[in-house]
Amino acid sequence: MTTATDALTSLRALVGRPEAGFHDGQFEAIRALVDDHRRALVVQRTGWGKSAVYFVATMLLRARGAGPTILVSPLLALMRDQVAAAERAGVRAVTINSANRHEWDDVAARLREDSVDVLLVSPERLNNPEFRDTQLPALVDRSGLLVVDEAHCISDWGHDFRPDYRRLRDLIALLPADIPVLATTATANERVVADVVEQLGAGREGEVLTIRGPLARRSLRLGVLPLPDATTRLAWLAGHLADLPGSGIVYTLTVSAAEDTARVLRRAGHEAYAYTGQTDTAEREDLEGRLKRNELKVLVATSALGMGFDKPDLGFVVHLGAPSSPVAYYQQVGRAGRATDNADVLLLPGPEDRAIWQYFATASMPSREKAAAVLEALGESAQSTRVLESRVDLRASTLELLLKVLDVDGAVRRVSGGWVSTGAPWAYDEERYARIAAAREAEQASMLEYESTSGCRMEFLQRALDDPDAGPCGRCDNCAGVWFPTEVDDGAAGQVGSLLDRVGVEVEPRKLWPTGADRLGIPVRGKLAADQLLEPGRALARLTDLGWGGRLRDLLADDAPDQPVPPAVLDACVRVLADWDWASRPAAVVAIPSRRRPVFIESLARGIATVGRLPFAGTLGWRGAAPAGSPAGNSAFRLASVWERFSAEGLQLPPAAPVLLVDDLVDSRWTITVAGQELLRSGASAVLPFAAALRA
Repeated sequence: MTTATDALTSLRALVGRPEAGFHDGQFEAIRALVDDHRRALVVQRTGWGKSAVYFVATMLLRARGAGPTILVSPLLALMRDQVAAAERAGVRAVTINSANRHEWDDVAARLREDSVDVLLVSPERLNNPEFRDTQLPALVDRSGLLVVDEAHCISDWGHDFRPDYRRLRDLIALLPADIPVLATTATANERVVADVVEQLGAGREGEVLTIRGPLARRSLRLGVLPLPDATTRLAWLAGHLADLPGSGIVYTLTVSAAEDTARVLRRAGHEAYAYTGQTDTAEREDLEGRLKRNELKVLVATSALGMGFDKPDLGFVVHLGAPSSPVAYYQQVGRAGRATDNADVLLLPGPEDRAIWQYFATASMPSREKAAAVLEALGESAQSTRVLESRVDLRASTLELLLKVLDVDGAVRRVSGGWVSTGAPWAYDEERYARIAAAREAEQASMLEYESTSGCRMEFLQRALDDPDAGPCGRCDNCAGVWFPTEVDDGAAGQVGSLLDRVGVEVEPRKLWPTGADRLGIPVRGKLAADQLLEPGRALARLTDLGWGGRLRDLLADDAPDQPVPPAVLDACVRVLADWDWASRPAAVVAIPSRRRPVFIESLARGIATVGRLPFAGTLGWRGAAPAGSPAGNSAFRLASVWERFSAEGLQLPPAAPVLLVDDLVDSRWTITVAGQELLRSGASAVLPFAAALRA
């Protein structure tokens, strides 16, 4: 038997079709891995069959006595699909991830018994101290193949930057010379390809075989429909969703937008559910299965439903808001039309897109000052992330990301119990981060150009991916004319507007002091005492809401002028107050002092007092200079910045009565908590917080 014959037999078992054959490049990659033990990069469009390459190669290598394949895979949804595909072909695949902790011991035992053909792990798992130090070395020594799926994540230039992926370069360097390595992706331009090839080669010039095919999928029909606002976009979607073929995905840029959109679509009679990073794992699996079985018309998803999700007959992909680059956009629209002749892809961009892009771009970029603070706080003994939060003014998510970057750079190391400094010299690579920032800005500009181009849209995406086979598709709205309806029913717009005009979100009171506050000189820990607790509060809306969120974002933007509350916003706030089921009505209104928006806050407080026929008791004063806490800071530092800073002196408070405490924007909730406690100490029987906006 030859490699070609064995490979074809394995492929047909994998796909379950006795007549199946290889696509161009598939067997070439398999032969390079199995016969030549080479390192290869496969860049092919979504649905081409990249998983067939590594599963068939695994079957052949295992038959020749090789050890198990290590498959580094980025998402749980992708892992579930890959395990299911492997099982159909008799490949014994197991996974170690955050959702199956109860199975880890069994997986380790099976690895020792050599009864596993493929081990799927996340890049983050590679740096889990127990796995890294006790299991990975032996696994590396006896592995038969290393596969890096979604390999664009390795590259700083890739659209889905994940620091843990950069660690794979070190893993590749540890592999014995005769262990083949395969990297696969559907979305890599020449810059990303060059970067990945360099990392795969690990200094071995000329060793990496690159197999690259045309990226266009002829089944996709692309279009762009600019509409003026969120209400109109949702009204269009609610009115025309039933006209889109089959089942599909609607992508949004934020969690709250996904939840708002799903709610609106359900009210319009569609079977629609939100799928985000905050969706429970079991619910995710259920929703994925229902979409695959066409029991749902649509999932409204963030990028949490992305790489590797496999539904060959997915009929459409609609974006409410644009991803930040054509490369990222192509990766998501590639979910559609894998095994159908026609699939519809439509982008409905929003004016808020650029602000969201900027937020996510800056959130993943470490600053020199933040990195220096973390390194200074670390020592030779392990410190948990929670302890570090009390020593550096960073939120947990930002701190975790920065620690990963420093870990990959060799400056810190994750150990059992937390993080330690390695003592290795480290310098902030300002030039590198400047290059990355410039590249992201260029990608954003390119996405805007995609929205406005008069040329072929598929060709535009292909050229963004440096596809040498780029050419007109003949199907998009620019090539063949607008294929989608552009009208928005006035009645539908009115109904959606009413749904989005929903006002009022709860502001949950703080009940626990932040860990580490005592280390900053704040003598508190554990639970807030009963006489320190505020009542549940309200805000008009979240800044990320599709309805009032956009108006509030503009009004409360960093560069927006301080101005009196607009009448429409005041009216909406009054509606929130009218619907508030408070135990006892407030007897007075007090304003939070502000460095940035004193006019807005006082006018809001006075307006509420006037409409509610309540006395305005005044604005709290400062003790000392006004605090200057950073919105990006963590809870302990945010608390420290306002601790004992508010004064109720001079307020005209009614004795032993509830007070409505008014602010512009609630974020960490420590400002309103500490200010409210000052009012409680000054005789208020209860404090009811109210704000124009909740950050998230």
